[in-house]
Formats: sequence, C-alpha cells, structure tokens
Amino acid sequence: MFCYQCEQTDRSGASPGCGGPVGNCGKNAITSDLQDLLLHAVKGIAQYATRARALGVPDDEASEFILYAVFTTLTNVNFNPTRFAGLLREAAAVRDRVRARYEQAARARGLEPETPGGPAAWNPEPDQDGLRAQAATRGVLAGLDIAGADVVGLRNLHLYALKGICAYAYHACVLGHRRPEIFAEIEKAFAYLAEDPADADELFERALGLGRLNLSVIELLDAANTGTFGAQRPTAVRVTPVKGKAILVSGHDLRDLAALLEQTAGTGINVYTHGEMLPAHAYPKLKAYPHLVGNYGGAWHDQQREFAAFPGPILMTSNCIIEPHASYRRRIFTAGPVGWPGVRHIADHDFTPLIQAAKATPGFTEDGPEEYITVGFARDSVLAVSDRVVEAVKQGAIRHFFLIGGCDGPTPGRDYYRELALALPQDTVILTLGCAKYRFNRHDFGEIGGIPRLLDVGQCNDSHSAIKIAMALADAFGCGINELPLTLTLAWTEQKAIAVLLTLLALGVQDIRVGPQPPAFLTPALAERLADRFGLRVIGDVRADLASALERA
Repeated sequence: MFCYQCEQTDRSGASPGCGGPVGNCGKNAITSDLQDLLLHAVKGIAQYATRARALGVPDDEASEFILYAVFTTLTNVNFNPTRFAGLLREAAAVRDRVRARYEQAARARGLEPETPGGPAAWNPEPDQDGLRAQAATRGVLAGLDIAGADVVGLRNLHLYALKGICAYAYHACVLGHRRPEIFAEIEKAFAYLAEDPADADELFERALGLGRLNLSVIELLDAANTGTFGAQRPTAVRVTPVKGKAILVSGHDLRDLAALLEQTAGTGINVYTHGEMLPAHAYPKLKAYPHLVGNYGGAWHDQQREFAAFPGPILMTSNCIIEPHASYRRRIFTAGPVGWPGVRHIADHDFTPLIQAAKATPGFTEDGPEEYITVGFARDSVLAVSDRVVEAVKQGAIRHFFLIGGCDGPTPGRDYYRELALALPQDTVILTLGCAKYRFNRHDFGEIGGIPRLLDVGQCNDSHSAIKIAMALADAFGCGINELPLTLTLAWTEQKAIAVLLTLLALGVQDIRVGPQPPAFLTPALAERLADRFGLRVIGDVRADLASALERA
C-alpha cells in the first residue's frame, strides 16, 4: 500500500505517504491495492472507449461505469475489498464489451482494429491474492524510477483531478444529466494516462485542461440540482433536535435524500441532514417536506462522536464515511458508491430497512432549544441582490470579499479558518461552501445594509455557484476576477477539491491560499511552478495573511 491522495496523508516519514497495513483515513492495504488496480482497469476501458467513440459507436453505459468505479476510490468513500474485487471483474467485462464494439465497427469500415497494450491488455486474477499481486506494480508511484518524482506527481495530479471530476459527473448523472462530450473528455484523459506520459510541460498544461473540463462538469451538476429540486433560496435551518423518531442523512447525494423523504412522508419520522447535506434545506422541492426538520452535527470528521449520540439510524451517501463505532454500527446504512465491510448497503433506493430501524430506535424524547442558521445563498440568491452588493461596494460599505471554503478535516492547523473568519473586519463579506464552514457557521456575523456578512453558497458540489458569483461581480465592475476585492482561502482534503482548484487556475485566478498543508503529491518543484505562475501558496499566520489580503483591497 502507498497512498498520498488526500490531506490526511501521513507526513511523519522522510517523504509523505500512507503505507503499512492501514492509512490515516482507515483504508487498509488490501482495499488500497484493489483501488489502484481498479484505476488501472479504468484506463484500459478508456483505451478502447476512445477508439469506439471515434468510430461513432460510444458505449455510454461504460462511461457511467467509469464514473461510479472511480468515485469509489475517492477518500472516505468505500472501504469494502469485496466490493472492489467485484468491480474489477465487472471492469474487465465492460472493457471486453467496449473492445468488441470497437473491433466490429472498425472491421465494418474496412479498418484493421488496433490492439492497445498496457491497461487494455490486463485481465483479473481469480482471487484476491492474485489481484493484489497485480496491483503491486500498478500503484500511484509506478514509473518513479524511470520518469522521476515531478512527472509522477503530475500524473497523479491528473489522476486525482479526474477522481473529483468523475464524482461530480456521477452526481449529475444519477439525476439524469449527461453530456457525451464530457464522457469523451474523461475517457481521453484516462487513455492519456494509460500511455504513461512523461513530458512535464505537456502534463502541466493538460492538467489545466482538466480544470476547464471540470468547469463544464460542475456547470452540468448545477443544472442537475436546480433543474431537479429548484434554485436554492435563503432558508433558516434548525440546528437543534425536534421530539420524535429520527433518521440522519450524511454525504452529498440529494437524490438519495429525496427518495428517503418521499418514503418517510406520513410515517411520523423526522429527517435530519448532516455534514455536506446541510444545503438540501434550501432547495424548494426538498424543503417542501415538513419532516425535513433540521441539521444535526457538523463536519464529517466528527461523525463518530455525533453518530454515536444520534438516537436513530444513519444513511451515508456518496462519501465521507469513517470507521463506524460499535455504538452505531448496526444503525448505519450506506448507499451509492459508499461501502464499509459488515455495514448494510442499500443498492435499490428501497429504504424500508432504514425506516424500520428508525421505528425501532427511540428518537429524540424532547425538543431542544430553538437555534437556527441560514443557508441557501447560491448563485441565484446572490445575483438577485447583486445591484445592492455592487452599490454597497461603491459606497464603501463593503470593502472586501473573502471566500473561505473547502473540506474540513481532523488534521492540525484547521482552526486557521475559524480564526480568519472571526478576525475579518465588519466591512467585509464571507462567502463559504463545503464543510469547512462548520468551523464558524454558527457565529452571528451580522449584516451590511441588509446583506448577511456570511453567505453560505452550499456544498463543495456547488462550486459552480461561487464561480458564477465571482464572474458576475467582475462583469458588474467591468474588471477581471483578479481585480475584484476578493480573496480565496481554501481548505482541501480530497480529490474534488483538487478538481476545483485546477478549475480556478484554468480560469486564471491568482493568489489563492490553500491549506493547512500543500498536497503531498506536489513535489517542491511543482509547488514552486504553481506559485510562480499563479501565486498559489499555503496559508500562514492569520493576521499576516489578512493584512496582505486587505492591502490589495
């Protein structure tokens, strides 16, 4: 096992990376190895899928399989080696189907079919030991001795960005929103990696191309969410319990939440959101369910304590699961790409077992004191008052905007984001998205001329909203994004954040601060290159960083 894809990466050794029997996320060596092999298999599918698509015979089912398979390899998504062994066999079958499709189309056109090597020629061993043996030479450090650390780091920048892109595309896909051109670009990117590219300059520029691809993907996801559930509206969300039976939903998948709300309607069971599901309360078609009563807990890394105290079953959707404690292991269920050994998985959106568990558990025995936070300041809500925002800036009432967002996590240094938010002057506005907001979203920041100083844009999945808001403000002031009184400070944990970062860089955004630590797969030379070209740097001292930001105001 070797993994360094997320901010939890072990940095105690001479070089960063999780090895040994278990990574810092809880992923064991077997699962890690099988994930590496699954990504190798995906590259093989892509090698044939690109050829089939070029001949006009795309296989969209294969494309959707790629999205799902890759999603399972993100940080804190699936820890079940049995599921991965099954996915590997399925990957080989999908590859064979796409290959046959391609070969038939080629011969029909009088062409001799190509037979690509590398991942396209891989076939799974029949047992887990054999699969792990295959994985030994196909991990993320493959080719290090030949290509060098910088090239391998760039390859993994591609790989991890693609993980984020596939996750976002999967979220859109399950809501019925697909674009063939997105499938095509994802396949091309994996096929490119299958060739073990070694040109560092080409890899760097193509990484920015992935950022542009991700912009299209998050735009599609925005359309999927708003088209299905309506545009987010500012909404006061209760953050204290309501008496009654209860189910808690965590992760990101709005479709799963919608299905559960429909199935629990009229049962007397209250549904609560957790973590990145908080923005669900702002969607009209979801908030219309009166038994979606509030938000419980905070960011994903606190779930072991929070889930243990919750008096009902928990549904974990899409990502952010960590090892369930014995106190709630029998009360937690997974759905979609999520998995944990021994935890019940709901694969068909029939939540009857979850509902039965809710009826059998006590729920909350009394109401808590009423406390609320306000969410729902996605692009439509903010742009609806853009004229007031612009006027407030022109009049000097708003001096600067700070976007403080991204993933929260358990690693040291993350109090920075709370300290920064609380240190901001009263004439500044905070935009936030992702679960990093839980560091400060219960603080009363007040208003500026009726405009809340804290604007919760939504999930990390709502990054497109934040980008559209910035673009709209730039248009209103007749300037570029980099000329706005705007500072971006991002916390990162997993691969969706890498995809969004590349999108911002592809748009030319300068002087982004990331932290608490730089991605482990970025070598010093790559980090320096990003700093030189984009001003990308790691967060430092709150007061110094704040002073530097306001100097540009």
